[in-house]
Amino acid sequence: MRSWIARRTLRAFTERYGYDVSYLEMLLNESPAGFFKFAPIMKASAHCEVVPVEACFAAKIVGALAEDCGPCTQLVVDMALEAGMAKDQIEAVLRREPRAMNEATTLGFRFADAVVRRSADDEEFRDAVRAEWGQKGVIDLTMALQLGRMFPMVKAGLGYARECRRISVSGHDVDVVKQAA
Repeated sequence: MRSWIARRTLRAFTERYGYDVSYLEMLLNESPAGFFKFAPIMKASAHCEVVPVEACFAAKIVGALAEDCGPCTQLVVDMALEAGMAKDQIEAVLRREPRAMNEATTLGFRFADAVVRRSADDEEFRDAVRAEWGQKGVIDLTMALQLGRMFPMVKAGLGYARECRRISVSGHDVDVVKQAA
């Protein structure tokens, strides 16, 4: 019964977002125990207690970009739009243009980018996040960043990350910049 509900939930997710969940279906078929241990991460990845939507999704997009070649990043972009993040803010994150971001987006982006790059200035951005939203803000952005990276890596590890594709925001293709020049 539990597997039946999981399959139905995965199908609904595919219909809602147009995202290929075949790697999760394979995981469910081949290792139900593994799937049901992994499944709570899906809920945990939606955690965002105190930071604004823009900051949370900026961190998620940075995480997806660090590990993905398109489909998972597109999923995060679609979820950001659904959550109410402004298109121009999403595009600014994808293009790595902090000057085009509002304050919340900039802080989420800079924190996540510093952590992903293991930059020496990550503590500076962690302190800025803490000053703005407290320790819960650091937790929110860390979870958004790191849990967002997990899905593309599991997909790749299982051999399903074979598709690269352009990222679009509401049907408009965006030239993505993965790393600063």
